[in-house]
Amino acid sequence: MTLQGFHAVLARLKRQAESIEVIYVDENRRDPRMRELVDLAKRQGIKLHPVDAQRVERLAPGRRHQGVVAICSLALPSLSVEDLFHEAESLPRLLLLDGVTDPRNLGACMRAADGAGVRAVIAPKDNACPLTDAAIQTASGAAESVSYILVTNLVRTMQMLQERGLWLLGFCEDAPTGLWEASWPVASGFVMGAEGRGLRRLVRETCDQLVHLPMMGQVASLNVAVASGIVLYEAVRRQSCIAPGHKGSVAPI
Repeated sequence: MTLQGFHAVLARLKRQAESIEVIYVDENRRDPRMRELVDLAKRQGIKLHPVDAQRVERLAPGRRHQGVVAICSLALPSLSVEDLFHEAESLPRLLLLDGVTDPRNLGACMRAADGAGVRAVIAPKDNACPLTDAAIQTASGAAESVSYILVTNLVRTMQMLQERGLWLLGFCEDAPTGLWEASWPVASGFVMGAEGRGLRRLVRETCDQLVHLPMMGQVASLNVAVASGIVLYEAVRRQSCIAPGHKGSVAPI
């Protein structure tokens, strides 16, 4: 697989350099970002090939490569849902996606998840996009820090998470409570559906609470990645406003 652009290649260099076979760089770029990448690659013992701009473009045609293309194996963090509870002292913050099949939406969701401190994104194997090159590229490095876990049965996984102590909030247009009015426990997971179809019936019924995003204009819903970013950062904002060690509900502030 190929990675292109500074965000994606630097993230892989810092976290999983051993998976990189070679990096091609535009020989005419000598700015600070390129120097940082080249220096790091040399320290990690990664092969570097300075080539002309046309060669870089042929390696990643039509993509925003910024003069950097890495050839690497698909070696990304691989965890099970059980592993999430074994490795952390506290319950992890999770994002669950139901029916998100567009790789760029998946990548953008993972990028938002990384920014909000989410440990993993969970999706069903039979109703989700795999972690493709396009998803990894859109994630801009988040695919190296946020695990993407595909499960056989999303509803069964949700029930297991609930048994472990996670409160699951599902988001849908017709939910009775809006995001700003809702309160939820600190230990929560957030369940998002794809545009149009939304959450499937059994997924909705398994959620502990259903919430909607307030919409002030004419459209009925937001892109799932945009909606995920809003929801996750609202959770971060509320948690940052409560006392350390608090384990109760995160109420509107």
